[in-house]
Amino acid sequence: MNIKQFMSQDHKDCDYLFAKAEAAVSAEDWTTASQAFNEFIHAMDRHLGIEETELFPAFEETTGMKMGPTEMMRMEHDQMRVLFIEMRDALERQHSDDYLGVADTLLVLMQQHNMKEEQILYNMMDMHLSEEDVHLQKTFLNWENQ
Repeated sequence: MNIKQFMSQDHKDCDYLFAKAEAAVSAEDWTTASQAFNEFIHAMDRHLGIEETELFPAFEETTGMKMGPTEMMRMEHDQMRVLFIEMRDALERQHSDDYLGVADTLLVLMQQHNMKEEQILYNMMDMHLSEEDVHLQKTFLNWENQ
């Protein structure tokens, strides 16, 4: 499995958890919403962690591109994390309108972000990185089990 395949599937898995939390908030099922949101955040932390601690540094080291696409992706990760905090706050207050408003913003950001990664960055990574560069199999197995 290459980087694009693994990480694109992980995007889909995170999107599923996002939708599950959003549906529970819409139904004002706060117990389910909290559980689903926590699953979503755990999956996103894992996904962003793979990119920020494994893939991006290996790509930057191999290509010498430290101010390119990975810098933009990190900035967008930071924007997402701010929205995660706002969503958690709305969830804790059991305020569905606030949660869903922030979720709409996050959804647009994630869709644009994922498209850039899947159509550009992951292809570049697959061209430039070998399994030895990022220890892909070990990395993926370790992160999948978290």
